[in-house]
Amino acid sequence: MRYTFLMTSNVQNIAGIEPAIPGRWSADVESRLTEGEHVQAWLEIDLDNRLKFSNGLVLVTNRRLLAQAAGETNWQEWPLRGGLTLNHHDHAGVGALELIDEKGQLATWRYTLAKNLAALRVISEFDLNRDSVVSGQPVQRATDDCCPKCKAPLPPGEDECPICNREATVAPSTWTLFRLWRFARPYRWQLLTGFLLTLASTAAQLVPPYLTMPLMDNVLIPFQNGKPINWPLVSMYLGGLFGAALLAWGLGWIRTYILSLVSERMGRDLRTTTYEHLMGLSLEYFGGKRTGDLMARIGNETDRINIFLSLDLLNFATDVLMITMTAVILFSINPWLALVTLLPLPIIGWLIHFVREKLRTGFEKIDRVWAEVTNVLADTIPGIRVVKAFAQEKREADRFRAANEHNLQMNDKLNKTWSVFTPTVTLLTEVGLLVVWVFGIWQISKGNSSVGVLTAFLAYIGRFYTRLDSMSRIVSATQRAASSTKRIFDILDHVSSVPEPTNPVHLSKVTGQLELKKASFRYGTRSVTRDVDLVIQPGEMIGLVGHSGSGKSTLVNLICRFYDVSEGQVLIDGVDVRSVPVAEFRQHIGLVLQEPFLFFGTIADNIAYGKPNATRQEIIAAARAAHAHEFILRLPHGYDSLVGERGQGLSGGERQRISIARALLIDPRILILDEATSAVDTETEKEIQKALDNLVKGRTTIAIAHRLSTLRKADRLVVMDRGKIVEIGNHDQLMAVEGHYYKLYQAQARNVDTEPMLPRTTSQPKTHAE
Repeated sequence: MRYTFLMTSNVQNIAGIEPAIPGRWSADVESRLTEGEHVQAWLEIDLDNRLKFSNGLVLVTNRRLLAQAAGETNWQEWPLRGGLTLNHHDHAGVGALELIDEKGQLATWRYTLAKNLAALRVISEFDLNRDSVVSGQPVQRATDDCCPKCKAPLPPGEDECPICNREATVAPSTWTLFRLWRFARPYRWQLLTGFLLTLASTAAQLVPPYLTMPLMDNVLIPFQNGKPINWPLVSMYLGGLFGAALLAWGLGWIRTYILSLVSERMGRDLRTTTYEHLMGLSLEYFGGKRTGDLMARIGNETDRINIFLSLDLLNFATDVLMITMTAVILFSINPWLALVTLLPLPIIGWLIHFVREKLRTGFEKIDRVWAEVTNVLADTIPGIRVVKAFAQEKREADRFRAANEHNLQMNDKLNKTWSVFTPTVTLLTEVGLLVVWVFGIWQISKGNSSVGVLTAFLAYIGRFYTRLDSMSRIVSATQRAASSTKRIFDILDHVSSVPEPTNPVHLSKVTGQLELKKASFRYGTRSVTRDVDLVIQPGEMIGLVGHSGSGKSTLVNLICRFYDVSEGQVLIDGVDVRSVPVAEFRQHIGLVLQEPFLFFGTIADNIAYGKPNATRQEIIAAARAAHAHEFILRLPHGYDSLVGERGQGLSGGERQRISIARALLIDPRILILDEATSAVDTETEKEIQKALDNLVKGRTTIAIAHRLSTLRKADRLVVMDRGKIVEIGNHDQLMAVEGHYYKLYQAQARNVDTEPMLPRTTSQPKTHAE
């Protein structure tokens, strides 16, 4: 019997031209399918639970989830039902699918991120078919309604992929704007003054229409009936009109100036607070964010909020006051005409509510799509050398064009709604004005009103409907500002996983002793380091060695408190590092990375980054100790020479020596060297090694090195494997026991012996030791 294999948008079978599943799985899968059962999506996993390369398969049918774990022969199955959830996450290039029910985790499958697209399709199909089984309704999808990124089908009525945008969960509410009060509170008196000025200027604007009534009834109409014009009375009315206009202008100018100053200061405070909070978050937060997205939030979103506060909110307040005061005046003049005037209000109110719901989610989607555009820029501009080196300019241009096109499509969809709404409100106000004309003329014909009253009414109605139309347009700005506010508070509400201590302990003098007690770290559900016990004495140099992924860098991150341990403790001079204020603790740590990061600025500024108040003599002394003084003097402006972004214009060795000088200047008690010489040639390595010899003197040093020969001067070598310490000792001791270190050293020695005798310009590949 032959069974059909359905993918996201077409029907394929095993014997077809494009088989849905690789041939090695086809027969086995076909034999397991029941009558009427179809494969919807599949994922060929390539990692086992130990993260070793091995093959397995996860597939979704219209009835079940089937899986053969990597490296195993047995199949597992789970019928689709309510309460069954398939989750997805990734870390460090490894993705994971987790099957969960009400009782907990049922299964986990891991894969390299090259398989991520197939994993997203599996999740999408799992959700669609599970919901279909629960509801009893067939799966419905349009073949052309697919996500432009992962090609997974979109839910009915949605224009965003629920897989690609799992962060985008809750639509922004207008109430979110009230959270801005924390930034408005310091300026509450200025805001109160602005409100009172708005009230006064609005009242002044309502005086001229009121004066048209006596001007018509007491001057113009009697003149048409043969009475002479009373010029003193005319002068009084005209003076009142001019005085009201002048007063409204003056009050409006002062109000606008005061509220603009307040909004600019609120925008400044919002940007500063958001950035300061961002700087206080741990590396874990930044690991899951795109640079372009964060830049867009602090830049574009705060600007949008600023415009809303300075212009749109001011206009909204004026509109509300104008409409309210106008309605009161209209009812005081003629209640029946006033009721006729308000007839379009319920329809306009319903339209505003309808459109607001559309705009509420639309603007947040646009913000996220715009972040995609900025993400492309943030990726390609800093990496322009790589782009050009691999001749990928067209590819990156296509990627930008696709993101820009997606942005255009989202804006077009929102503009369809907005383009209908605005003219509809204008039409309703025009119809309302026509109805007032008809009813007013009828009342005058019956002797129940006068021409002056109708003229005043028409003048007030012009203001009333104009403000009503303006207030309806504010819906767009309000929802856009609410979306921006939500994205800003997404940052502000995030609590750092490396919190400041509630009862801080201040270290008077740090000797540099470090101790790890049963230190374990877990990233999500994956254990990275386990039960690490290590004591490092003051002034001791420790070398960390092990295969790539063995946990060396994680251990360093825990010591620097970039992350906090999941279990156990990290102690400095006997004090838990979580009890010491973060900034105070890190002042005692110097860090030299494999790829040193230099900021745009002068050489002197980069060296003094950790100690901004350093004197020029201290900067030069640090540069001399780092063997950087000579090449700095050869630069056009010496220490005042500008360094390009990320150190452009300097060689790798020069950047590294400036990084060492930066670490020397703060005189740390603890020094971390993370493969500080791995990315330079042999001659440069010698220069850097001389600088490092000066740097490590008298300091507790933890060094990670690719070339094991560079750790011969270490007092002890700590060998790590799979997140645990497996050996500790000096070079001779570890070679004698012929364990993990011996195998690493021998493998690297064989690799060096078989290399061609060419000048080495780059480090060895990270296949033996990190």
